[in-house]
Amino acid sequence: MDNDGLSNEQTEKVLQFQDITGLDDMNVCRDILIRHQWDLEVAFQEHLNIREGRPSAYATESRAPAVINDRFLQHVFSSARLSPAREPSGVGGIIRYVFNYMVNFWYSAFSSFLSTIIGLFRDQESIPADPLGDVLKFIQTYNEKYPDHPVFYQGTYSQALNDAKNELRFLLVYLHSEPTSEAVTFCRGAMSNPQVIEYVNRRMLFWACDMASHEGKRVATAISVRTHPTLLIIGMRANKMIIMGRLEGDCSSEELIRRMDTVVNDNEVWLNQARQDRLERDLTQTLRQQQDEAYQRSLQADQEKQRRKQQEREEAMRIQAAIEAELLAEQQRKDDIERLKLDLAEQVPSEPEAGAPDTISIVFKLPSGLRLERRFRNTNTMQDIYNFIFCHPDAPDSFEITTNFPKRVLECSGDEPGQTLLLSGLKNREVLFVADLEA
Repeated sequence: MDNDGLSNEQTEKVLQFQDITGLDDMNVCRDILIRHQWDLEVAFQEHLNIREGRPSAYATESRAPAVINDRFLQHVFSSARLSPAREPSGVGGIIRYVFNYMVNFWYSAFSSFLSTIIGLFRDQESIPADPLGDVLKFIQTYNEKYPDHPVFYQGTYSQALNDAKNELRFLLVYLHSEPTSEAVTFCRGAMSNPQVIEYVNRRMLFWACDMASHEGKRVATAISVRTHPTLLIIGMRANKMIIMGRLEGDCSSEELIRRMDTVVNDNEVWLNQARQDRLERDLTQTLRQQQDEAYQRSLQADQEKQRRKQQEREEAMRIQAAIEAELLAEQQRKDDIERLKLDLAEQVPSEPEAGAPDTISIVFKLPSGLRLERRFRNTNTMQDIYNFIFCHPDAPDSFEITTNFPKRVLECSGDEPGQTLLLSGLKNREVLFVADLEA
């Protein structure tokens, strides 16, 4: 077997399938596994169906593929006894020999052409009501009379052809005629021989039917069966199903095997070529599928990368917008405070003169360490003290005013003016501390 293109796992499955089924040809094992997507269990079950003569579960075609019936492309074996031909002598004998040869040549060609045309017209006829019933009835009758035989394909002729085409195997076709003594002798002799049975079961699909049935007559007409018994070997050549061998008349089991072996050996190359072509197509299809999957993965990765980049850009823009909004809000707050300071500066009462009665001198210690000293009237309110500190350039924007000892927070901001300095307990000289609430 050519292992090119097979992985180690696939090669192992081919060997396992060969061990399970007992098939000699590893190329056949490989093709069966390829057709079943390398599913070992499904392929084995399918092989059991074929060994038991049942049509493939995948052979769903209702019509048979066209079969080329050209006697010049066939091995024709005949058991008819003919008197030995005399060697042509003289000019007259040579002329008669050439004339007879040309007549036989053109007769054979015309007969094959006429049979093909008739077969094409026959194919246009409606399919018999129960072709499968004809086949199964023949198999039952044959088993009762001739119990030893190769495994019959338990399906229609169309299914057998389709399976042989899909499996790339030889199809052995036998149309039985019970009234002929030659057919009876053939079935009891060569067809029941163990070596013939083993040869057919190992290398071919075997389909048979009675020529007295509707299905048998139809097939006999399509493939031009005129002698009994006749075996036909059909196979794939150049993408077409053709009759590769025609075995006519009774013969011994040894002669039958020799005839079949001749046809098989001379045409095996076509099936091997078809298997190789199918393998290359499957490998090409698998490679293309893998490339498509890799492209899709790469495309998805690129799309995901672009999506993440877009998310990062949007997040950066959102953060930048939030920062700008925060800065804008902060600037707006500062602007509002500046305007408020200008407004409140006009409300700060004027400082009384030194020595004026009812005044209180207050020293303010700011968080920056700056000391401010200011005189207020004892009738001024705590709101006036707050406004004075708030409007100073070095004062924090948010603060509270506390006494030193005992330490207490003076309520000096709010909607109401608050208490007067006198009622707040402030005396002539006070030291107050300004604490930054945002520090």
